Amino acid sequence: MRIAYFDSFSGICGDMILGALVDSGLRIERLEEELEKLGLEGFRIEKRKIKKGLISATRIEVVTKEKERMRRDLREITTLIEKSTLEDKVKILSAAIFFNLARAEAKVHGTSIEEVRFHEVGATDAIIDIVGAVVGIAELEIERIYSSPLPLGKGFIRCGHGILPLPAPATLELLKNIPVYGKGVKEELVTPTGAAIISTLASSFGRMPRMRIERIGYGAGGRHLTHPNLLRLIIGESY
Repeated sequence: MRIAYFDSFSGICGDMILGALVDSGLRIERLEEELEKLGLEGFRIEKRKIKKGLISATRIEVVTKEKERMRRDLREITTLIEKSTLEDKVKILSAAIFFNLARAEAKVHGTSIEEVRFHEVGATDAIIDIVGAVVGIAELEIERIYSSPLPLGKGFIRCGHGILPLPAPATLELLKNIPVYGKGVKEELVTPTGAAIISTLASSFGRMPRMRIERIGYGAGGRHLTHPNLLRLIIGESY
């Protein structure tokens, strides 16, 4: 069985996941072809090879023409996914990620799932991050996903909801029953998007499982930290 281990020593977010998948062999042209099936307009994916510390990594950025980040509700997003020509498995997993995210937001804000309107996560770039992650996993024929425990930062962040403590409340809600630890860094290391993707897709969190390693990829984040802001993806055959 082909498996993947996300080594999240510096956190996890949507663009880091995409970067790690591309660095592991996902062709950017193939990713773009699949994402075009969503019917979203006004975005492009930029790929760069950069260094974080001494390590070469891939940085992926989704650039959009949106003057303001769009607010979409769960129904709008799931309809967008369902009407696309993506593979059924990609549709199901992508919709599941958004459902889990909506459930977390509803719990935090004391409202219903139907009433949740996504701010940052409803924007085109976040949709591309989430659906792109599922597409990449399918393209690399990964059958099961594992993850390390997740490091959490501290401090505050300004977002569509105002000023929030870190980790963001929705992030914490998504990480219930998942092993985490405080990193002591005043930065957002795990974003709601990253938490939603990995909590939905990973079978378990802990030490790296037994595998014969085939590929290793590094996805670069946008943080400037005292340690390399990278997500390491290790792919191989279980034994």
